[in-house]
Amino acid sequence: MTTRERRNGTEQASAVALRAGLTREQLDALTTLEHFRWELRFVRRPLFLEPIPVVFHPDGERYAVLEADGSLNENPGFEIRR
Repeated sequence: MTTRERRNGTEQASAVALRAGLTREQLDALTTLEHFRWELRFVRRPLFLEPIPVVFHPDGERYAVLEADGSLNENPGFEIRR
């Protein structure tokens, strides 16, 4: 097994872990967004609350939260450190 094969396996596992706990609507919206090169970078998981998936635009400057109904919230009420 090469380093690249190990890395790809790790990347696939982390992609699956990021999607864990998302609603069907969020997953469907994410699939559509990925066609436009948006990327799921992280998921905030506050205690006792639903996961908050954060997606980034391909330019890396804009981000949005995928709401539980699959809609995009480009003004989520929090800042992301860069």
